[in-house]
Amino acid sequence: KAELLALLDRATELKLNAVIFQVRPAADALYKSNLEPWSEYLTGIQDRAPAPYYDPLEFAVAEAHKRGLELHAWFNPYRARHKNAKSPVAANHVSRLHPNLVRSYGDYLWMDPGERDVQDYSARVVLDVVKRYDIDGVHVDDYFYPYPEKNSAGQDKDFPDDVSWRKFGANAGLNRADWRRRNVDQFIQRLNTSIHAEKPWVKFGVSPFGIWRNKVPPTIEGFDAYEKLYADARKWLREGWCDYMAPQLYWPFEPKKTSFPSLLNWWHQQNTARRHLWPGINS
Repeated sequence: KAELLALLDRATELKLNAVIFQVRPAADALYKSNLEPWSEYLTGIQDRAPAPYYDPLEFAVAEAHKRGLELHAWFNPYRARHKNAKSPVAANHVSRLHPNLVRSYGDYLWMDPGERDVQDYSARVVLDVVKRYDIDGVHVDDYFYPYPEKNSAGQDKDFPDDVSWRKFGANAGLNRADWRRRNVDQFIQRLNTSIHAEKPWVKFGVSPFGIWRNKVPPTIEGFDAYEKLYADARKWLREGWCDYMAPQLYWPFEPKKTSFPSLLNWWHQQNTARRHLWPGINS
């Protein structure tokens, strides 16, 4: 609590107007949930409640609002277990309750975005928080399909979604990459619609990787989030499927291949739906 209060006080001193508080790092909860276990990042053991007991999200919302700060709850929609996890998986974790929805990829566990039950499950988790807490926003960042893992030859390993592809994708009239992008598109659109149906004033924001596609604009060279993460963030911005977008422009003005102003100007040009555009800056 003391650490969190110090952070909120510092945010106030800096005259910020909002904070983003991660509540779901890996299919776990930094709040009281009947759907997922307590996060190990809170107590060191997954599904161990704080002692003495308190609800970190409830506390964070109340203290942020006392200081005139908005509190946006930050969710990872698909990651199920981080490679640096320190404690055993709890009995009520998705990998135990619904192992058919979880894939092993590299040293991580990942919920398969192509499984319709995964989309239902993660949407239910988000809406549970929207309904029960006085948050001002829902935030998701750049993790959709996972960043590629490498094999021993240094080549990208493909995400192991053969099961969901056979069930839902093979007859969808799309190639596999476009099908994966559609899965993510549908989830983003669904969150936008369902959050606003429950509480129209709650903002929905996304902070995608700062480069949409390699060579877009032509001077840019870098990781291709459209191709590698199956994240068509330009489409979400153009369609207005978020209240704000905060592309992760974590680079300086030079070199030109990752130029902050070049990328920011490009994102601005895509913002035909006139949503808030707040570039992410690496401090």
